[in-house]
Amino acid sequence: MLQRSASGFGLLGLAGMLPGAHATSASGLHQTHTPRAKRMIFLFMNGGPSHVDTFDPKPALSRFEGTQPTGDLYKKPKTSGFMPSPFAFQRHGRSGIHVSESLPNIAKVIDECCVIRSMHTDVPNHEPALLQMHTGNIQPIRPSFGSWLLYGLGSENENLPGYVVLRPSPNIVVGPALWSNSFLPAKYQATSILTSDLKVDRLIRHIRNPIHDLKNQRQQLDLVQALNRRHQWMRSDQGDLEAQIQSMEVAYRMQMQATDTMDLEKEPSHIKEMYGTSTFGQSCLMARRMVEAGVRCVTVYYTNKSNQPWDTHSNHNEGHTKLCNDSDQATAALITDLKQRGLLDDTLVIWGGEFGRTPYSETRDDKKSVAGRDHHHTAFSMLLAGGGIQGGLAYGQSDELGMHAVDKPMHVHDLHATLLHLMGLDHEALTYRYSGRDFRLTDVHGKVCHEIMA
Repeated sequence: MLQRSASGFGLLGLAGMLPGAHATSASGLHQTHTPRAKRMIFLFMNGGPSHVDTFDPKPALSRFEGTQPTGDLYKKPKTSGFMPSPFAFQRHGRSGIHVSESLPNIAKVIDECCVIRSMHTDVPNHEPALLQMHTGNIQPIRPSFGSWLLYGLGSENENLPGYVVLRPSPNIVVGPALWSNSFLPAKYQATSILTSDLKVDRLIRHIRNPIHDLKNQRQQLDLVQALNRRHQWMRSDQGDLEAQIQSMEVAYRMQMQATDTMDLEKEPSHIKEMYGTSTFGQSCLMARRMVEAGVRCVTVYYTNKSNQPWDTHSNHNEGHTKLCNDSDQATAALITDLKQRGLLDDTLVIWGGEFGRTPYSETRDDKKSVAGRDHHHTAFSMLLAGGGIQGGLAYGQSDELGMHAVDKPMHVHDLHATLLHLMGLDHEALTYRYSGRDFRLTDVHGKVCHEIMA
């Protein structure tokens, strides 16, 4: 046995020295089938966009305008009744999918997209709905989707983090729990980057050593890592030590590639203009540069000083118009840019929020002229493109007033199961044992929707 296994022990030592040998850099660790997508960009619309003003036309709202909704969920004292959308819907592309006039640029690329009109979630409050969309659970106790993805697939570039969050504000509702690794090893947590200042030397502070060159740093790091490994030898059950060792390695290697990847000045002016000059637009461009460089998962948050800009409880029509002007251009530019570069086929792009908005109005101080829309969780829309998604498809349906998902309803668990499947992962097999039982992103739920796949 020793004779036959001796060379194997030697190879184990060699494997630890070779580039890409660590689990954090291996690709497809838990893949069960051929993936349709290799990477994912989630454009997250904080606060919840209105489905009846974007992708789900409801002409019946005009017939029932002013009629009070019924049911315990609906806050009658705060509503003047059903409120039709002021935005015209038209068919676009070869597929003829209806898109609101508030999204003229997305309308031009709608043949690349699948519109899910039958999404639903469990709770109409921001915090639990945000957590469920990001982690599959309404409490802040589970790993995020991106952490599960990194755990299952590893990274394609050991010089960059595998999971990156781009956010313009440090005050996002719920915050780090949305991109937490939770009980997964710390090496699967996201790297969060504030994009309020897009200058490359401000995005990741102190990334360059002001005194030592890379060679000297490498010598110092090798010494520190050797001491860390010696310290770890008697503490093999402490995963945080391994995470610290790996994070120091990535930090060292990031000095060159991270600054290059995040430097938007390397982009031609016409590309930067295509995305728009807003923080969200330039963050979408950075997301494209990141996935192009091998980052597995990027979440781009659309938020501002209000933290939940799509949360239009008042003056909805005006607020919705302003939000769409920015998000629409950048989203369409990202899809177009990815396609031109040959990346759309294996890059999943998702656009949406934690829920939708009510088809009826919300009035405060009886000012019907500035009526808003409240939270709505029983029917809303999501947009998907690329990565094995069937373009030019409108999937599912809400009822005639946009109140409930009635045809092919898709829960958040089903969405997660489907996205994992597209990435080559079986949502039932991707588990992690913690506290005495196996956990998974979809818990005991989730059904893969093959109908939206190309």
